[in-house]
Parts: sequence; structure tokens; C-alpha cells
Amino acid sequence: MIFEQIATGGCQSYLVGCESSRSAILIDPEQSQVDRYLGLAGQLGVHVRYVLDTHTHADHFSASRELGKAFQAPVVMNRLSPAPYAEMRLDDGDMLIVGNLRLRAMHTPGHTRDSMCMVMEDRVFTGDTLLIGGTGRTDLPTGDPEALHGSLFGKLLALPLETRVYPAHDYKGRSHSTIGAEIAENPRLKNSERAEFVAMMQHLDLAAPTHLTEALRTNMNGGRTVAQLLADAATRVPFVSLAELRARIGRQDGLIVLDVREKDAFEAGHVPGAIHLPRGQLELRVNAMLTDPTARLVTCCEFGKISTLAAATLRELGFPRAAALDGGMKAWIEAGYEVELPD
Repeated sequence: MIFEQIATGGCQSYLVGCESSRSAILIDPEQSQVDRYLGLAGQLGVHVRYVLDTHTHADHFSASRELGKAFQAPVVMNRLSPAPYAEMRLDDGDMLIVGNLRLRAMHTPGHTRDSMCMVMEDRVFTGDTLLIGGTGRTDLPTGDPEALHGSLFGKLLALPLETRVYPAHDYKGRSHSTIGAEIAENPRLKNSERAEFVAMMQHLDLAAPTHLTEALRTNMNGGRTVAQLLADAATRVPFVSLAELRARIGRQDGLIVLDVREKDAFEAGHVPGAIHLPRGQLELRVNAMLTDPTARLVTCCEFGKISTLAAATLRELGFPRAAALDGGMKAWIEAGYEVELPD
């Protein structure tokens, strides 16, 4: 069996494949590692047949939709998943065949209503239902402590004790556990009585995940993250360094510096000679302010992010020489470069 575990901070994803057929499944991929998964599949010489999320993640961004397109593989989730991009939806007991490998879906609601574990002969991919030394929380959207109790004590913990446990998260550098070890040592599993377990889960008082709103928005509805928008924009525009822009100031070579910050920020200090066009007004005012579509433009903002989006938009609007400043006014000032103030 081909088996690769990919850690991204506390997130754990898995590439599992059949040696003889070179077919594989990718489980719980994380957005920031897209290129790594693509490279790993090529390095191992496997054909990814399925891209699977064990549940709707609320604490990180799923790469399933993007990788499903890249691998030309269906995105697989539980039948209750709200994700519109899930092309294959599994019921409890459904099985995926990957060459000589068999993975059976076990519906384990509780952390989310669409949580499922994928059971193989010697291991189980538990998502956030069962963690090493813990369980998934139940206080986020569609969480249910009573359902989690039933999923754990009525289903998952009934697997053979030697079954290896591979969760979707671990923040202590551990690769796996076993069902037997979790029954013996996991403090969340000491309260096997339903009422006691539910009371414990209801009083955990956990902090909300850092990216809760954005993760749910993108993972549930197929939206795009801000990081994806910025990364895509950055691939469509060239950049100009701070030093290059400073050297060109005053040359009278037709270069236009376009400051896309809000008025207060612009008036607090800007690149000498820059003209002001807020990003929020760009599409509405660009025809009046930039009459020459062949002009060379350099967009500028506070940190270099909004200016990248603005430069990409300008190129889409027909300004093929638009570029973005590599950095922003904060970096410009920190470099000790001159700043112009309004008259």
C-alpha cells in the first residue's frame, strides 16, 4: 500500500494508494498544500481517483474542489454535506474501491452532521470525530453532543482494538493511535454514559477557530478564500520593486503610480507624483482618470495586497501594462523613501 501523511500545522491529510494499480485517494486536503499534493502524486506515479473530505471543516480551508478539478476526480463527501461541489455523496456503509483497497464509509455525526469516517482493513480515517487523546468539538454549526456519543460508543469504538486511528488534526506531532489506546487513555472517552458525556461536551468552553466564518463560507458553499483571490491575482500581474519605483520617480517616462487606498490614507502620505483612485471606485472611474490604455501603471496600497487585486482588475479591463508594487506604503516608509503630502 502507498501511504503518505501530510501535516500542515495541526491539519493532517492522507494520500492512500494501491501499489499494483497506482490508483489513489486523497483524504482531507488543505488549501495551502495544493502544489505539494500535485507534486507528490506525480512523484509517486499515482492516479488520484477520489478526493474526499470527511466532513465540512470549520477550522481550515479544504482544497478538495480545486484538486478534484486538477486530478479530474470526483469530490467525495457524506450525503448530508452542504457543499455544492461534492460530486459523489456517500451513505453509511457505502464503499470506495481504489485498486485493491476498500474504504467503507461510516456515518459518524456529532462534530458535524455530515461527519464520516473511512474504514479500511487495518486503519480508520476519523476526521474530527475521534482525535488522539480527544474528540471533535460539538459547539460549532450542526454539532450535536448526543449524536457524537452514539457515533463513538455505538459505532467507531466497536472496531477492532488494533485498528489504527488517523485523525484530521493533531497538534502535538503524533502520527496515529489505535482504537484500543484511545479507549484506554483518551480522557474524553471516560464518560461513556450518555448524559455525562453530553454534559462534558457542553461545558468545554473552547475558543472559536481562527478562520471559522471564512472556512464555513468557502467549505459549505464553494466560495473562494481571500488568500485564493490574492494568489490568483498575483499570477496574472507583474510586480515592481520599491527600489525600481523610487529610481523611476521624476524621470518623465510616462509611468503612472496609482494609489488605491482610501482618501485619509492617501492624504497621510503617498509616493511622490501618485494619483489617487480608491479600489472601491476603480471600475466606475477608470475610464475618466486613465484615458490611455497603453500607459504603464503601478498600483500601490498599504501592504501590497489590495494593489495586487487592483492591478489584476486593470489588466482585465484592458490595461495590459498594469503592475503592482511589491510591498506597500508601509514598506516604502520603512525603507526611508520620500513621501508626498497634499498641498
